[in-house]
Amino acid sequence: QVQLVESGGGLVQAGGSLRLSCAASGRPISLYAVGWFRQAPGKERDFVAAISWGGGNTNYADSVKGRFTISRDNAKSTVYLEMNSLKPEDTAVYYCAARRGIVATDVREYDYWGQGTQVTISS
Repeated sequence: QVQLVESGGGLVQAGGSLRLSCAASGRPISLYAVGWFRQAPGKERDFVAAISWGGGNTNYADSVKGRFTISRDNAKSTVYLEMNSLKPEDTAVYYCAARRGIVATDVREYDYWGQGTQVTISS
């Protein structure tokens, strides 16, 4: 199975940018579609973005379209989430997840999860 580790979170001001990374080990990340999800305190874990195994298909939540970009470098076994024009409502723990097969937006469709990285946006 694949193990996932997120990094790149932190505290930034509104309007700023962050780039999250999801590093895979154990099995080649090229075998998996990868999604990013986020969970704010007291709320459910929500879909943010996903990318197909080859990178040719991406999907975004409406709330982040035009601000976030998901990409992957299979040679580095890493998937990225570039986040721009950040807003206080983007504050959450961000998780990456992997699944065999096509891109999905439902948390229940993903089999492997990282531990999460905290993103905090100050107003």
